[in-house]
Amino acid sequence: MTDSIRIDELAKERALESLPITEEEQQPIADPELAVILRQLARSHESYGALVWRKFKRSKVAIVGGLIVVGLFVLALFADFFSPYDPVRLNMGDAFTPPTRIHFIDSAGRFHFQPFVYKSVRKLNPDMSSTWVEDTSVRYPIVFFKRGWEYKLFGIFPTNIHLFGAAGDAKIFLLGTDRFGRDIFGRSCMAGRISLTMALFGTLISVLVGAIVGVFSGYYGGAIDNWTQRFVEFVQSFPQLPLWMALAAVIPITWDQFAVFVTMSFIFALLSWTLLAREVRGKVLALRETDFVLAAREMGASDARIMFQHLLPNTFSHIIVVLTLTIPTIILAESFLSFLGIGIQEPLMSWGTLMRDAQTIQTLGFNPWIASSVFFIVAAVLGFNFLGDGLRDAADPYAND
Repeated sequence: MTDSIRIDELAKERALESLPITEEEQQPIADPELAVILRQLARSHESYGALVWRKFKRSKVAIVGGLIVVGLFVLALFADFFSPYDPVRLNMGDAFTPPTRIHFIDSAGRFHFQPFVYKSVRKLNPDMSSTWVEDTSVRYPIVFFKRGWEYKLFGIFPTNIHLFGAAGDAKIFLLGTDRFGRDIFGRSCMAGRISLTMALFGTLISVLVGAIVGVFSGYYGGAIDNWTQRFVEFVQSFPQLPLWMALAAVIPITWDQFAVFVTMSFIFALLSWTLLAREVRGKVLALRETDFVLAAREMGASDARIMFQHLLPNTFSHIIVVLTLTIPTIILAESFLSFLGIGIQEPLMSWGTLMRDAQTIQTLGFNPWIASSVFFIVAAVLGFNFLGDGLRDAADPYAND
């Protein structure tokens, strides 16, 4: 009997959904208060995730930030594929080559649908200095999916296919080359692996510590909360940048690359967890006396089960926001320390180590493209900040726009 009633109800709902919408129903509602009430009633039947996504996708800035972040991760993940030349191979003949200009119109003024480049040649000036000029006698079309240097995709599949390259013996350097003739664009894509991975790893450690400390402090309260918050304030009293510099400077130079990477990640996470701990603690304080927590206690649930299965999931929106806002902070810190020579060292590549070549005014003045990797840093910081701002607003879908 019950099943037949449910079937009848489903049939009625589907019948109502199939009814055509009249012209009166399509007209906009004149009363703004009624429109707000009806919109809230419609949203009340949606899940929290659907409400968050609805509000997030209305923020164009957040969407742009998300696309930037995804683009940077794609460049880093497929860095070998996007790099037309081996990023670590030395070629002194191409040292300090300026960025290659891409043409659609040749020297005779004719338009070509296929983009092309001219070969760059070094010209000796009367004062014995040299400059790079284009040899416009021959056009070299840009070829996509060109075969080049050998690499292993994902470190497993051997291949030599690259996204683009110049036909013939011409070369294309989108961002120029450094003092050793290495392609800066390919090196910037490769360096993104270290910078982004270190930022993610350090942020995950920070989030893990901050979430655990925050949920313990907020759930137990009393003396535990008091002493925990005093410890958080003590950690926050340390100046971040000088402490990071001091800890990074004492890393032994004999350590292998993986040990340096992990140690640097822990150093960045050392002072970054306090903000999230306070956020989670405040949220847990507001939730620990709610009905679902009291019901879990009455059913005999342990404190650990209540904290990590009932309370902590309700703070995920805050955790995600803090995560997206902590990543750019670590990216900037790593770039700064590596630029000073006390962070990531060669042969590892990060955006900060690439910026180290631009330390002298003379080099930067004659070869400004050496600092091209700064655009990747700026893009990453802005992308994560835009994404974090959008997630912060979308985390409260019931707030008025």
